[in-house]
Amino acid sequence: MPTYVLTAEPRSLDPALSTDVPTGEVSALLYETLVRYDLDGRAVPGLARRWDTSADGRAYTFHLDPTARFHDLRPVRAADVEASFRRVLAPGAGGGRTWPLQPIDGAAAVLDSGATVLRGVRVVDDSTVRITLREPFPLFLKFLAMPVASIVPADPGRDFDVAPIGTGPWRFVRWQHDDRLVFARFDGYRGIKATSDSFVIRIIPEPLTQAAEYESGRLHVVEVPVGETRIWEERRAAQLQRRVAIRAFYIALNTTRGPLADVRVRRALNHALPVDVILKNLQAGRGARAAGAIPPGLPGHDATRAPFAYDTARARALLMEAGYGSGLDLKLWRSPRAEYKKISAAIQQELGRAGIRIEIVERDPASARAAARKGEADLFLADWYADYPDAENFLFPLFHSSNAGTGGNYAFLKDPSLDALLVQLRATADSSEAARLAQAADARVFAAAPWIFMWFPVDVWAMRPEMTGWRIPAVFTGQRWTDVRVAP
Repeated sequence: MPTYVLTAEPRSLDPALSTDVPTGEVSALLYETLVRYDLDGRAVPGLARRWDTSADGRAYTFHLDPTARFHDLRPVRAADVEASFRRVLAPGAGGGRTWPLQPIDGAAAVLDSGATVLRGVRVVDDSTVRITLREPFPLFLKFLAMPVASIVPADPGRDFDVAPIGTGPWRFVRWQHDDRLVFARFDGYRGIKATSDSFVIRIIPEPLTQAAEYESGRLHVVEVPVGETRIWEERRAAQLQRRVAIRAFYIALNTTRGPLADVRVRRALNHALPVDVILKNLQAGRGARAAGAIPPGLPGHDATRAPFAYDTARARALLMEAGYGSGLDLKLWRSPRAEYKKISAAIQQELGRAGIRIEIVERDPASARAAARKGEADLFLADWYADYPDAENFLFPLFHSSNAGTGGNYAFLKDPSLDALLVQLRATADSSEAARLAQAADARVFAAAPWIFMWFPVDVWAMRPEMTGWRIPAVFTGQRWTDVRVAP
């Protein structure tokens, strides 16, 4: 049987409480959504075999697979969809994320006042459900692929968080806390059934212990620690897989603070940092240089745009032009993550060569983030994990003026022309036009230099030679382990 590993336990087995990666990964095994992600991050049919969209883009009619069954063999009905969504939105539901379902008409009434009817979800018949939004929002289909939108029985029961009943390819067997979760193949699954009869997820927080268990054959896949990359490349190159993550690593520059309000200063910082050298020496080359905010693989990414070149002379000339010929003093805020400590020390040293004197301010993650949100940080070292695989998720939350501070726009960038582009992007259903708008918005972001553009991390995993059928997913919920087989 395949054996996987998580560094932390899931928060719950209830997808309504899915706010973290471990819970989301387990949810993808046990449950299904109307729309799901495949291994390459594409939205494909899930419990819904197909769907129709109204002419105004507000209503979606989903046609459920009539053969779909819960793990207790109850048939899946459209009423389960309405109940599942209303359950997530209900006040006091337990602290899960509700924003993926908030575009639904009437969601606010359930969320704010406990309305017993979710107006925007109408059961047409047992296999058909119509969802109406407050306004057209093409990204909603991708929201429906998130774990919180999983469909559960209309009456899930009081112990659902520890005795789950889903429709996914795997059914729950047992959870030995701080040790492992065990699953069995669901033979009543409507789709292609898992090739293995059981599946185990072990809980091992320490990367070196994970590596030892992999070497002994007690784990079949493991993420290679950054610091061990070269060793694994030398010893087990044939077992390694790589994939550019849908994630951005960057330094936000507060565009409202002193010298950073001048775009010439922000560009100077980009020219003053040898990102390629830092990436090679401190990250074992595990990253793709960033020349914008949209990662490779997402429509809107411009592979022809060159990143800022390392050019200390150009950096000094820009500072001189902006009136800072004698240099300037800035504070870089960061959390205590070991990775951040090494990278920030290198940043401090390298920027100093261009006369940019950096003081490093270390705080716990919550305090560092709070300072950035309040606008107290000159520079903030951060990374951004996509909530959904779309260029919009790397643009609107991070650069629209409405999100300045608390919304994710730690650079406090305020550009009316960019705002207009992003609003248009969010309302565009045509994929080619959306990609064009995203690329134009990203070009404007790059020119404004609200970040020091660093890199998009590259995930490196090892797979045991006796296992087949596993690939690194673009989105963590995309790997459902159905095609994985372990040879005796």
